[in-house]
Amino acid sequence: MAKNSNLGQAKTAKNDEFYTQYVDIQKEVNAYIDYNPDVFRGKTILLPCDDPEWSNFTKFFAQNFERFGLKKLISTSYAVESKHYTKDWQPTLFETENPRYSADKSRVCGKIFILDEDTNKNGKIDIDDLKWDYLSGDGDFRSAEVRTLRDEADIIVTNPPFSLFREFLAWIVEADKKFLIIGNINAITYKEVFPLLKSNKIWLGPSITSGDRLFMIPDSIYNPEAVGARDILIDGHHHISVMGVRWFTNLDHGRRHEPMQLMTEADNIKFSRHKEIKGQEYKHYDNYDAIEVPYTDAIPSDYDGVMGVPISFMDKYCPEQFEIIGATESEGKGFSQGLWKGGVAQPMANSIRIYKRIFIRKKP
Repeated sequence: MAKNSNLGQAKTAKNDEFYTQYVDIQKEVNAYIDYNPDVFRGKTILLPCDDPEWSNFTKFFAQNFERFGLKKLISTSYAVESKHYTKDWQPTLFETENPRYSADKSRVCGKIFILDEDTNKNGKIDIDDLKWDYLSGDGDFRSAEVRTLRDEADIIVTNPPFSLFREFLAWIVEADKKFLIIGNINAITYKEVFPLLKSNKIWLGPSITSGDRLFMIPDSIYNPEAVGARDILIDGHHHISVMGVRWFTNLDHGRRHEPMQLMTEADNIKFSRHKEIKGQEYKHYDNYDAIEVPYTDAIPSDYDGVMGVPISFMDKYCPEQFEIIGATESEGKGFSQGLWKGGVAQPMANSIRIYKRIFIRKKP
């Protein structure tokens, strides 16, 4: 819980500058390339909520511009005054030594970086060809200025502010764009998110970490008291470990079409490695017509009724194998099609409330 509290603190303090590691971006994006080598070909990619002077998103896509066959790369950043710095801020040499530098605009305007041509005429398009300028406004994704860039883009990729995940996803869905963004696994049960997952309009990305993900924290917002023992120093930069991070997307990938290999109900009871399953009967909810399956690998392959499974089931969900029926939901309303008994918004087994569940049924 201590590590998850970092996300909670970010939401409360609006301290959302957690920068994704290059290796995490590379691992995730390459999975889509492996499934469809042309997924980005001829496309305009927008990286909003970014900071190209720090962000690995811009670096990654700029360095792979020709390999992916991109048409255009657009990256925008927030203005300094919209960020929560714990130290005095100074513009970088990258900015001050550029002819475009403006002391007046530097604090109040966001920046835009564009890559779409070989500006230095060296025969290739890469990160050295990035052009930049100041935005008219502060770079907020909700502004008309950035909204116009959204409408121009084919695919939106970023690590959006944790505090604005719901609003950011709605901003993408409103424009009916392809996307790849980072969020917390608990977003699965948000009322703005779950219906999209249930209808297979969005899904989770292919790269899953068994532990936590590391995010870099710029020195300008680094607060040692808030980070405490979770501070990890890598190459002179502060990093923080965060639990439960997932990629949310509507770009197809191969793993989501791989059915899980599961045992029968009888074999689970006989051989399961989980003490809650081995030698036990599956519990039936008191207030919902479904059985409780506390672990994804304990889903019985031969059970035809409704099953309640952990939200981490979505990591391995194959839409050809299972149908999503409903879910408990963080606001307490639930998506269970009105089948609750007694007005309880969480499933109960033997009078004990069960944590958030996705309700699924095997497809014929």
